[in-house]
Amino acid sequence: MAHENSAVKPTEAELTLLNVLWKMGPATVRQIHDVVSITQKTGYTTVLKILQIMHEKSLVIRDESNRAHIYATANSQTQTQSSLIKDLITKAFGGSTSKLVMRAIDDSTSDEEINDIRQLLNSLDNKE
Repeated sequence: MAHENSAVKPTEAELTLLNVLWKMGPATVRQIHDVVSITQKTGYTTVLKILQIMHEKSLVIRDESNRAHIYATANSQTQTQSSLIKDLITKAFGGSTSKLVMRAIDDSTSDEEINDIRQLLNSLDNKE
């Protein structure tokens, strides 16, 4: 179920929880906290509060039919990434996608990543 909330940009903490949900699928606060606490020192109530805020912002949906509420992302990872990239292009690169790409590709880009980029560009050329 996708919500049109492209104006709402998730914070870094919210993105962390979204990434967990994109990997796990719908989950309880406890399940999300268990995953997050592997890499970050975050309390259960902090995770709960962030999820409640995310629900108010329509970043997640909540199934309240059971005692333990189940949270799921409101939008796909691709939709969220596209929204964030469009915002970044507008704010940091004056609306220029090519400036973003040129800045992103530097000496640290691996040969494998460059080949992946070439394949993507070739597939885009073939669509025309």
